Parts: sequence; C-alpha cells; structure tokens
Amino acid sequence: MSTEQTGFAARLRAGEPLYGTFVKTPTFHATEILGSVGYDFVVIDEEHAPINRESIEAMILAARARGVAALVRVGEPTDFNLMAQLDAGAAGVFIPHVNSVEKAERVAGACRYKGGRRGFSRTGRAGDYGAVATGQHLAEQDANTLCIPMIEDPEAIEVIDAIAAVDGIAALFVGRGDLSVAMGEASQTSPAIQAASEKVIAAGRKAGKPVLMLATSSEDQAALTALGVSAFLTGSDQAFLRRAAAEALAACRAVDQKTKS
Repeated sequence: MSTEQTGFAARLRAGEPLYGTFVKTPTFHATEILGSVGYDFVVIDEEHAPINRESIEAMILAARARGVAALVRVGEPTDFNLMAQLDAGAAGVFIPHVNSVEKAERVAGACRYKGGRRGFSRTGRAGDYGAVATGQHLAEQDANTLCIPMIEDPEAIEVIDAIAAVDGIAALFVGRGDLSVAMGEASQTSPAIQAASEKVIAAGRKAGKPVLMLATSSEDQAALTALGVSAFLTGSDQAFLRRAAAEALAACRAVDQKTKS
C-alpha cells in the first residue's frame, strides 16, 4: 500500500487540517497540477463527470506521482465498482446518497476483506502488482481503506447516529448541495442545513469518525472548523479553471479599456 494512502488515513483520523478538491476533468493533468500546489487529496468524480475506468486509473497514478491521496466518488456503488476503484489504488471511496443503515452496511462490507465481501486480488496497483504478500495486503487494505458515505438526504439525517456507528464506515461527508435541494432550502448555509450539518458532525464525534465538508467560503470554513471539522474540499478543477479564466479575461479587457480612454 502506498505511503500517501496510509498516511492520509492516519492524518484524517488524527484530525489534522486537510484540503482537497473534486476533479471532474477526465485527464491526469489536472490531478498532477493540483498535487504540485500542495493539496492533500483529490476526489475523482465518477458521479457527476464523464470519467471512465481507464481515466480514473491514470488519475490515481498521477496522484501517486505527486504524493497526493486519490479518492473516487463513485457513480454506482456496486460491489464490482467499489472493488475496481480500490484495486486501482484509490485511498477510498465517496458513496453518494447513503440514506439508511442497510446501505451503509452494504457499502462498508463491499470495501472490506475481513468481515466483508470485497473480492480478493493483490495483482493490481493496490497490491503492487503481486509484490505485497497476501496477509500484508489484507491487513493494510482493511486498516487504511476509507469508505465514506455522503450524507445528503433528510432520511439519512434521521438515522445518522446509526449510520456513523456502522463498522467499516471510516468517515462521513455532508453533501450540503443535495441536502439543501432535498429540504427545499435556497442556501447551503441556511439554519435548517446548519442544524442538519451539526447533527452529522455530532454523530461523527460520538462514533469517533471524522467528518469532511465542502467549504463555500473562508468564513464557512472557519465556522465549520469551530464545530470540529478539519478536512475540507475547496471546489473543483473546473471551478478553478473557470474562475482563473474569467479573471484573466477581465484583466485583459481592463487594459484594453484603459488604452482606449
């Protein structure tokens, strides 16, 4: 198992400040660039972006080259898909719409060898193509693989203590975007969403599971840090590109306007 994978799991559990971003562009270049500026982790977005298995493999490899932990937000949490991402060397998986204890137990079992049902293979990247001994591979994968449910439905909030307590669930992610839509809230920081988020954070604390969140602003990050959140996503590669491109274009047009006046 790679050092960035084992190190990231330990740092997340220890509550160290960690910063990551979603990657939605199906190329390894964005992942490599994000690693070069110092991000701790990336979440490759199979759910909301057109990224296939081959691209994910290359993106995970690029992350490893830069010493960055790569996780995958899966499109379909089937046993096969979860196994495929982990065999490819992902540090963990984000599971969308985990809204029941039963679903939490199912996905946790699919990500774990001992006591679970993850299909065994040590011949892929996760097992260093067969170089890692069977016993070591099983132990390291079970100890460091991160199965992270995305809590983004009102039904999940109702049973969040039980979801957080499921064996094999490593951490929780509060998906405030989907949650705000499902609850009919116009803002991801409305009082209702804030209360739901705090309930998830409290459940994570009670179960000894860290909570990850996407910070919408510096002020939002500070408020969430005060509640005990230490791992943040800061946007996506597409958002970074759009913002930088818009700023560059605006600067060019400003110069043009000055020369004409």
